[in-house]
Amino acid sequence: MELLNQLTANIDWAEIWLAGQDTLLMLLGSLVFTLVLGLPLGILLFLTGKRQLLDQPVIYGILSFLVNILRSVPFVILLIIMIPFTVLIAGTSLGVAGAIPPLVVGATPFFARLVETALREVDKGIIEATQAMGANTRQIVFGALLPEALPGLLAAMTVTAITLVSYAAMSGVIGGGGLGDLAIRFGYQRFQTDVMVVTVVLLLILVQILQMIGDRLVSHFSRK
Repeated sequence: MELLNQLTANIDWAEIWLAGQDTLLMLLGSLVFTLVLGLPLGILLFLTGKRQLLDQPVIYGILSFLVNILRSVPFVILLIIMIPFTVLIAGTSLGVAGAIPPLVVGATPFFARLVETALREVDKGIIEATQAMGANTRQIVFGALLPEALPGLLAAMTVTAITLVSYAAMSGVIGGGGLGDLAIRFGYQRFQTDVMVVTVVLLLILVQILQMIGDRLVSHFSRK
């Protein structure tokens, strides 16, 4: 017991608890906005692609270019260059509120590409059969495409959620709060290795839980 106390001498469990709550808030808040923005963007990328329902090369090229630019910017750099915009819309660049805007901007194009990929994997025969029955584009998307692509979309959501965990941890570089901020301020800057180890373990546990939930959802809807 004495050895355990020595190994965890620097750990303030109340602060760890609060940091964990901040990480969950950042994850849930940014995930909701990412899904709301990324799903329509991914659908639009699919529909305007070559030989698809709308087939608009110019629109697809513009959207694809913007998505590729945002995906290519390292998230740490994105955090910094977005500070003025974050302050404008959130009132601060610190804490949970300051971390969510760059998290959403960083994850939305990533999720949109995953959505596009999931929709491309739907059998074209299903789309053609739906068209033959006189369905319009909206009916095809919501009545055939999305239901058929649901397992792939759930897998995309899982991957995006896990990516947001790592992004949320990186946001600690600019004072974004959460476990990442705690790891940087105490584990790295103050050389408190025990704090670093605890935060890393908690982040690993969170990722495993997200992956387990995602796998079960995908497995459940794949059987239907």
